Amino acid sequence: KLWSDARPWVTAGKVQLRHVMVGILGPTSPGKAAALLSAKDPQAALTQHEQQHRSGGVKPLDQIPPTVRAQLDANQALMQQLGFSATPTTLYKDADGNLKTLQGAPSAEMLSRILGPR
Repeated sequence: KLWSDARPWVTAGKVQLRHVMVGILGPTSPGKAAALLSAKDPQAALTQHEQQHRSGGVKPLDQIPPTVRAQLDANQALMQQLGFSATPTTLYKDADGNLKTLQGAPSAEMLSRILGPR
């Protein structure tokens, strides 16, 4: 939801999103996250995944390479260390430059506050 809701800002070049992939939502999540991280073009793979989300998204890897597994484990450890328990978790700076976080998909109003005017 966040990925698609943020498209107008991203497409207009007003914001960039950085994704830290974790595999925590369901049994296929680690394999899907690994498929995205190990894709030749991760950005294109993420776009495909998000556009096809309702039909299952990208095909999960059956075997996760050790280097990708280590990356996913480190990402999940970071998420836990920071006290985040939901995806998406958004980190952003408010108008005063203070770091803020929001767990879960932001409402349209909140998204406009976070990303600014379209």
